[in-house]
Amino acid sequence: MQPILRSNDPVELSWAQAVLADAGIEAVLLDEYTAAAEGSILAIPRRLMVADDALTAATTALAVARAGLEPAP
Repeated sequence: MQPILRSNDPVELSWAQAVLADAGIEAVLLDEYTAAAEGSILAIPRRLMVADDALTAATTALAVARAGLEPAP
């Protein structure tokens, strides 16, 4: 498993999980409960992980989705 995203922002993590799910890529969220147990301190970001063989596809899917969020010039 490889980390595709590290964040404390639950909205960003949920968005990334949805993008990956739409692309057919399984993602696992780690450290969710560890961060919550410590009061959601910023020192413990949650990690969104994908399988080693899905890393390239996941990176591409998130990059394409992020590009779609950018306002047109």
